Amino acid sequence: MSRRSALLELAILGLLHESPLHGYELRKRLNAVLGAFRVLSYGTLYPCLRGLVTRGWIAEDSTAKSQPGSLSGASGSGSRRGRIVYELTSDGLAQFQSMLSQSGPAAWEDDTFNVHFAFFARTESDVRLRILEGRRSRLEERLDAFRAAAAQRRERLDLYTTELQRHGLESAEREVRWLSELIETERSTAPTTAPTTAPTNTPPQNLKTT
Repeated sequence: MSRRSALLELAILGLLHESPLHGYELRKRLNAVLGAFRVLSYGTLYPCLRGLVTRGWIAEDSTAKSQPGSLSGASGSGSRRGRIVYELTSDGLAQFQSMLSQSGPAAWEDDTFNVHFAFFARTESDVRLRILEGRRSRLEERLDAFRAAAAQRRERLDLYTTELQRHGLESAEREVRWLSELIETERSTAPTTAPTTAPTNTPPQNLKTT
């Protein structure tokens, strides 16, 4: 399985942990809340959902709902279209918590960190700290490489390339400062354990991303 596929599974399980969702609403939230999936298509989402159902991590609840203006087949007649709602199972909850416990490099890279961060409220404190420290270390290494390269090429760069490089450096420096503040907060607060209760039908909470 590719890293992006694993990340999508984590995101789906995390959103369904908050409340059951049908495919349209799930894709909408993945697009709007988790930046890594802003161009997610149904052609990618539904095969992933089918795989999660097959493994028993989520379940389907098919409910018949009237869809105003919906058409069925070539006849164009009105119809009642079934809408499948997906919900997390107990096995899916266990898998979600297992995935949240992973704190290696795959959790702090550019294309994965934001998704892991979005579920920090359900991640154990020591895992949050390791991910934050790993992300900061990775950015600090990148900053050192950028600065060394900039010093070597400074006289050969035009104005716009120089400005682009400066913007990238400043963005990385801001994120390092932000991470340092979060790390200090994690270290200064008592360790907390992520909730282990089964999912409920309570309204989802807003997820924060960087």
